[in-house]
Amino acid sequence: MARHEKIYLNPTPVRIWHWLNALGIITLTLTGIQIRWPEFLNFFGTYKAAVSLHNTAGIVVSISYLLWIAYYIFVTGSLLKIYVPTVDELKYGLFRQAIFYFFFYFFGKPNPHSPTPENKFNPLQKVTYLMIMLLLLPLVIATGLLIMNIGPLREAIITMGGLKLLDGAHYLIACCFTAFLFIHVYLATLGHTPFAHTKSMWTGWEEGEEK
Repeated sequence: MARHEKIYLNPTPVRIWHWLNALGIITLTLTGIQIRWPEFLNFFGTYKAAVSLHNTAGIVVSISYLLWIAYYIFVTGSLLKIYVPTVDELKYGLFRQAIFYFFFYFFGKPNPHSPTPENKFNPLQKVTYLMIMLLLLPLVIATGLLIMNIGPLREAIITMGGLKLLDGAHYLIACCFTAFLFIHVYLATLGHTPFAHTKSMWTGWEEGEEK
């Protein structure tokens, strides 16, 4: 009988952060939709309630992000190794992984990347998470905190181009996160079973290829 080798891929702090961040991002997305189109959508009652919940979720995600980056820099020391692709991964791994996701997966071919605790993400994941975690998330946090503090930071906001530019940037980055959520959920189903990767994020143990 075929068996799947188990790898302890997601330590407890990472799992806690993942689900806390996921809840925060989903809350930000839903409240942000109501704030943007209050005349059409009403998930959380009043407009003021949506803004309050949006701001609270934004603070939670900001603190969560600081804890995440501190964990990978100071506790594990593996931030660059896990999230920054190598030259070879950019040259050869991106195309190979994309072909797997778009073609070979549907024919039952094995994943070209075998995750390990030291190299848990494939090249496509590394590029995506690098942009999400080290570029877009800091930007959406920074723009959100500025919008939350228009009064005391008025001069800084004007220097950066004004509130309209800041609000537009925050909105566009948020749209990128919304798109990423759908892609992330879909790719999470592409394990040897549809819930294998999700289960790993609850238990910490990832099941590898069949032996």
